[in-house]
Amino acid sequence: MNIQARKQTLRQRIIAARENLAASERLRLSNVILRSVSGLPAYRQAATVLGYLNFGAELATETWVEQALSDGKRVLLPRVNKASKHLDLYQINDLQRDVAPGLWGIREPLIERCIKEEVPGTIDFVLLPGVAFTRNGKRLGYGGGFYDRLLARLPHRPALVAAAFGLQVVADIPLEDTDRAVEWLVTENEILRCNRERE
Repeated sequence: MNIQARKQTLRQRIIAARENLAASERLRLSNVILRSVSGLPAYRQAATVLGYLNFGAELATETWVEQALSDGKRVLLPRVNKASKHLDLYQINDLQRDVAPGLWGIREPLIERCIKEEVPGTIDFVLLPGVAFTRNGKRLGYGGGFYDRLLARLPHRPALVAAAFGLQVVADIPLEDTDRAVEWLVTENEILRCNRERE
C-alpha cells in the first residue's frame, strides 16, 4: 500500500472514531483541551495567533478563538483561495459578525469585513487542525496540503500547536517531504512537547 493509501485508511479510521463521540462529550473535552492550550507559555507570550474554526466532529475551537480575542490577541483565521489552492489569512475582531460558512461549509472570514494579511510574517502561534497526530509531532491533515503550503510560506517558525482528542493520537503516520510536524500536542490527557526533528 502506498503512502497516500495508508494515509487515507488512517484518516477514515480516526474520523469515524471522532464521530462516535457524543456531541456533549466532544464539547466537554474540547473545553478541557483548549484551556490547556491557552495556558501554554507560547500562547501567553504571543501577540498574533492563527486559529481555525472547526467543522463536523472536530475539536470545538470557537471558544478558543473567543478567548484569544478577549485576551487582546491579534487573531487570524484562514480562508481557502480556490484559484491559488492556498489559505489566505484575515484578521477578525468579532467572531459573530466577521465569519460565515464558506467552502465545504467551514466558517471563514468575510472578505468585506476583515483585513487580509498580505505578508504572513508576524504570526507567533499557530493552532493547527488535523485528523491524527503522533506523540513526537507528526501530523496527518485532510489531504489537501493547505497548511503545509501555508507553513512553507512563513518567513519564520511560529509555535506550531495541535489540540486533539486522545483518540486522535496514533503510533505512527506515514510522512512525505512536505509534511510539517508540530511542536506541541495537547489532548485531554497530556501536554506533549514534541520533537522538532523536521525543522
